[in-house]
Amino acid sequence: GHWSRIDARNVQWTLTVIFILFGLSAMTRAFMLTDDGWSIALIAGYLTASITLQLSYFARPNVRLRSRQSYALLFVQGCLIFLPLIPLGSAWVSMPSLFAGTALLVLPPLAGWTAFALTAAGVLWIRLAAGADFLGGFYTFASMLNTGLMVFGLIWLIRLVTELGETRKRLAEVAVAEERLRFARDLHDLLGMSLSAIALKSELTSRIMDIDTTRASDELLEILGLTRQALTDVRSVASGYRELSLDQESRSAKAVLTAADVQVRLEVEHEDLPATVRTVLAVVLREGVTNVLRHSKVERCEIAVRRTGDGVALDIVNDGVQNGKPPDQNRPGRVEAPGSGITNMSDRVAGLGGELTAGVEPDGRFRLRAVVPV
Repeated sequence: GHWSRIDARNVQWTLTVIFILFGLSAMTRAFMLTDDGWSIALIAGYLTASITLQLSYFARPNVRLRSRQSYALLFVQGCLIFLPLIPLGSAWVSMPSLFAGTALLVLPPLAGWTAFALTAAGVLWIRLAAGADFLGGFYTFASMLNTGLMVFGLIWLIRLVTELGETRKRLAEVAVAEERLRFARDLHDLLGMSLSAIALKSELTSRIMDIDTTRASDELLEILGLTRQALTDVRSVASGYRELSLDQESRSAKAVLTAADVQVRLEVEHEDLPATVRTVLAVVLREGVTNVLRHSKVERCEIAVRRTGDGVALDIVNDGVQNGKPPDQNRPGRVEAPGSGITNMSDRVAGLGGELTAGVEPDGRFRLRAVVPV
């Protein structure tokens, strides 16, 4: 963004210097054509007005060129350039290239090029009518064409440079927003199960504190371990290191579900899986178990990671009903599960070319299934 702003300022200053030089060149020609004081003053006045209008409005990169105001000011610019021809006659000196180049920017393409061509032809006719020879007229014609296209190109350049700077700024803002969303998603994925387990075990410890101090002490040690793990997870998110162990997540999931009096059947086969696949499956496993812990009626849960023909599948099946919803009769065997957790998991799985489905099966069990190609 810093360099693009410098470039825009450089182009703006270059444009200002060039237009001022155009004006000085025109004034030099005026002194060659006439020595009348009033004529010189008139020429200096309308040249200054034309350059000021060009720099203060048409050369500003944030101006809407296709607008009624722009059309009106283009008409004013044309009057400043061509009306002095009436009192000055053969001493007329102006900068019609400003009008021609600006017309290309302000008017629609067909009208712009028509105005450009008519301006060039009109200047040629005026010079020939004033007594210029063919070579002199042709030189004026070619000079006006070149200068008009230069005006068009310089103004278009400064608009492009400014737009590039604004686009870079917007891209930087989007990148910051995406990083914030990534951070929030990772915190949700990593801390959901840990905090649920800590809350569950804390509640259990408070109930058995006066009954079984030995078990309560053990539960407190496990809460301490979960707290340390949560702290490690937070640090991993902050440092950008987000690789998770599928083995560790499987053991943690079984321990937490067992502590919640849920019967767990665990079957994990993940040999030779890429680290990215293991991490995504670990995140899905963690979030899936977090969802299971939210349902007090869950009694049995099956967790399986199995190799398929061209990939690996993770299944989390429990006997709780997601949000109390019955099976969708219009789509047997599958209902969509709402929630940001499901959305996060689906995005992660889709990022690896896989698919995540979640829904109630005909037997009343809820299945979360993630299939990822390997």
